[in-house]
Amino acid sequence: MHVCDSGASRVRRLVAAALAVAGIATLTGFATPSPSPVDSDPIRALEYWLDDYGVRDAWQTTKGAGVTIAVIDTGIGKGPVEFSGVVGGTDVSGLGSADGRTPVGARDTDHGSWVASLAASRGTGVDTGMIGVAPEAELLSISVGFGSTSAVPFVEEIADAIYWAVDNGADIINMSFTTNTQEWDESWDDAFLYAFEHDVVVVAAAGNRDSGTTVVGAPATIPGVLVVGGVDRDGVASVGASTQGITIAVSAPSEDLLGVSADGTLVEWNGTSGAAPIVAGIAALVRSAHPELDADDVINRIIQTATPVEGVSWVPDPLYGYGLVDANAAVNAIVPTVSTNPLGSLAEWIRLHRRAAAADPEPTATTAPVEIDPLPPVDEAAAQANPLLPTEDTLLYATIPLTATTLAAILVGLGVTAAVRRVRLASRAPRR
Repeated sequence: MHVCDSGASRVRRLVAAALAVAGIATLTGFATPSPSPVDSDPIRALEYWLDDYGVRDAWQTTKGAGVTIAVIDTGIGKGPVEFSGVVGGTDVSGLGSADGRTPVGARDTDHGSWVASLAASRGTGVDTGMIGVAPEAELLSISVGFGSTSAVPFVEEIADAIYWAVDNGADIINMSFTTNTQEWDESWDDAFLYAFEHDVVVVAAAGNRDSGTTVVGAPATIPGVLVVGGVDRDGVASVGASTQGITIAVSAPSEDLLGVSADGTLVEWNGTSGAAPIVAGIAALVRSAHPELDADDVINRIIQTATPVEGVSWVPDPLYGYGLVDANAAVNAIVPTVSTNPLGSLAEWIRLHRRAAAADPEPTATTAPVEIDPLPPVDEAAAQANPLLPTEDTLLYATIPLTATTLAAILVGLGVTAAVRRVRLASRAPRR
């Protein structure tokens, strides 16, 4: 299992005071963006995706109020004011606290906080501090133990996390991790079905090459999941901070992202772990603006309004999916409703790939039984004779004639022999 960021070694910590003094300068060669005309805060100015992907325009309609996003990750920090939108949580790993707010995991324990800040950070003030894509949405923090430190099996943690999220009001579930294998444990079938049947949008990261993921893995291979690939600042598929696969639905920024750590420290990071919550935030904007729409229609609006990528002629493309996500279009465009999830049916997949392989212990009749007339009785078979014993036919036509012929031949032979002997004796008698 891997969280879908490009590694803690690539995280560069940014100090707000240094940014202000340097005029929005950053560390280690990070390109200096031009501040947005509406942003005087240097942190907000670094969030290029707000303008480039239509988020700020979508805010003219909604900021995500009334929608709940569940973050299944390492836990969302409890101290920073940016996370004041967290309304509940739990720990399914056996390592964290009951409220899910104590960061857990073998590495990148701040990962869940970074993810949550991109989805729904409140900022530090009206126009200051990092702000999420859906800053008025509420968050659920579900901590899982990534790595070998957890006492609970990973597949069990994820299933438990999904059930808890659904039962506690999640409208959207974000999963910024991959298993690096296309298949998934059968226990996930029922858990993901439970989410889909309760009208929940499930968003998953596609994974990153820098983390060893060359193609998408579960949960990004599960039908019906909104899978997010990553692009750089120019909208080009990221080499290290994304991967590829036919299940990618849309793409979003995965490079030069910001995140708020559990202790409030601001960091820069890369990976589809960040692209996924950007899309989860957009899903929250759509659900807030269109509460009458079900999860299938929310997903359909996001993929149908994505910006096509130049040079890509066939969608979904294994690098970009349907294109680059557009928050404003997803919220405000006119999009026909659908009756099924455009990303596939998990129930149908289970029927074909799970149940078809299992034997049916009690097959059911599909037609009424047909009455058939009884067959006539079968003649009893004659007892099998010994082939070595003579039969009536062999006695009459073979044995008796052969015996008679043989006796006659013997008698003739004896007669001839006797006659010959008499002739010889006669020839030897003295003449008188």
